[in-house]
Amino acid sequence: MTLPRLLPVALALTGLACDPAANRVNRPNNPTPSTPQPSTDWALVWQDEFDGEAGTPPSSERWVHDVGGHGWGNEQLEFNTDRADNAAHDGAGHLVITARRERYGNREYTSARIRTQGRYEPTYGRVEARIQLPVGRGIWPAFWMLGANIASVDWPECGEIDIMEYRGQLPSIVRGSLHGPGYSAGNNLGQEHVVSGTKLNEGFHVYAVEWEPDRIRWFLDDTMFFEATPAKLPAGARWVFDSPQFIILNVAVGGTFVGPVGRDTVFPQEMKVDYVRVYARPT
Repeated sequence: MTLPRLLPVALALTGLACDPAANRVNRPNNPTPSTPQPSTDWALVWQDEFDGEAGTPPSSERWVHDVGGHGWGNEQLEFNTDRADNAAHDGAGHLVITARRERYGNREYTSARIRTQGRYEPTYGRVEARIQLPVGRGIWPAFWMLGANIASVDWPECGEIDIMEYRGQLPSIVRGSLHGPGYSAGNNLGQEHVVSGTKLNEGFHVYAVEWEPDRIRWFLDDTMFFEATPAKLPAGARWVFDSPQFIILNVAVGGTFVGPVGRDTVFPQEMKVDYVRVYARPT
């Protein structure tokens, strides 16, 4: 998605697949609306089912809030807060991240971004979330990962795995991407996936990667739509996806990937997350 300003060494850096012209599109069959389960080759090792009481924040044992409104390296317009107004359980088994049009911290919008940094940082596995996306021009939700070594090596050397990002004005298209040294920002390694007969804001879908040594595969529901390997990197580029990464959920407003907010975009906008689960290969 975008490089979070988590640490001083990251303050001037940008992330993300932000160049629409660089996107490559795959047009598969419409995925089924069911919630698939990974094969028996995977064992559940970490999860958040978001079963908290209505109005309570995400678990501080699992998640940390990013707070600020400096554009996040991508000219984003929101101020991310740690308020329940922007990230809270709904009491029905979901975490809801809410983007609002409101003046706050010298910004015109608020939202939230949460991460598992320092709480949970897996190396390899199937990382998935069941999400209902928001909609509207300029709305930019994402489910992604960043290398836990970002403090020592900076971005993009740490590596970034965008499991899902999406433009609210294009509600039938999802994108998966990798960012690393020599393939970052608009020159990332990634692919878009177009669904037919449905819009991703109209119901829940499962977004996942299966991350293994020298291979990462992207899924929407039961459809694999992209695979990245070291052989697909640009000449001379290095694969940097063999060390721990932490998980991030956020909803941005505006920014280089989605452009300005549309005059007809309705607020508040909500991203509902049913669960986040991580599976590992049994040893």
